[in-house]
Amino acid sequence: MTKPMRDEHTTVADLRERVMAFARERDWVQFHSPKNLSMALAAEAGELMEHFLWSESAASQAVVADPKKRQKIADEIADVVIYALEFANISELDLAAAIEAKLAQNAAKYPVEKARGRADKYTEL
Repeated sequence: MTKPMRDEHTTVADLRERVMAFARERDWVQFHSPKNLSMALAAEAGELMEHFLWSESAASQAVVADPKKRQKIADEIADVVIYALEFANISELDLAAAIEAKLAQNAAKYPVEKARGRADKYTEL
């Protein structure tokens, strides 16, 4: 039996391997083109958003905390991440490197001294 995955000790590589193994065991890789995975990712993101539709921003915290809704929300965010990982697998993208590069780009667009505490787009800072 495999050790339960927890954020504290599971690497991105571990997650990618588990996602790839799952798809391979079912012979689903043949269906996992970048187009299909990007569409599935968007659909799952929409399903996640549904839980918060018509809620005020402040009320969305209560939605996540609601025990009746929390597992469904966890399932949706898991679907989003699974499709993102499978997209990275199929596209042979280094996810950690992509995130590091994007954070550097965002740091340049949103310098702390201008962006702290503001939700403005970088062009408005």
